[in-house]
Amino acid sequence: MNRKQYFNKVARLWDQKYCTPELESFLAKFVPQFGLKANQNVLDVGTGTGILIPHLINAVGPSGSITAIDYAENMVQICSTKCSHLKNVSVKLRDIEEPSLPSEHYDVITCFGIFPHIVDKGKALSHMNQLLKSGGKLIIAHALSSAEIINRHKIASSPVFHDALPEKPEMERLLKQAGFVNLYIEDELGRYLCKSTKL
Repeated sequence: MNRKQYFNKVARLWDQKYCTPELESFLAKFVPQFGLKANQNVLDVGTGTGILIPHLINAVGPSGSITAIDYAENMVQICSTKCSHLKNVSVKLRDIEEPSLPSEHYDVITCFGIFPHIVDKGKALSHMNQLLKSGGKLIIAHALSSAEIINRHKIASSPVFHDALPEKPEMERLLKQAGFVNLYIEDELGRYLCKSTKL
């Protein structure tokens, strides 16, 4: 079983397992730290079942827009159903490692809980840089620290066993190589936040 098959398999029970009141409370306090603004056009990479979407909408308002992408068909189906009533949310089946979205189109790209699972992180970061407008922001975030992610995945199913966030020097190298500046990384118990800007 590869990663895509794994996420398709677990999609049906994903919200039941992870979309807890505790996570919702955490995100309500965490997402404002992303620095989103009203009217922005946001790309949510690896959206899964769309857990982050209500918080993104709250940040950008009715005049903003959210494009939510994931490469797992079952995740996209669930997310599409949940967001079908939202006029400013578009859910698409896309893989961020494959260029298939309009260049220089987004004000902000968010990656919540997905970055450890991206295989070619350098390639993905380069694609995300291309998708952002000049001065656009990239947000890589997680509800666990990098150390906690490693420990969590050790007891998870084998396709994600080795998935981890790069250590800070490597993350900085990858971001700079992809054309990002103004790097900020916060890695502490119960949270990970990396913010950068397209040059």
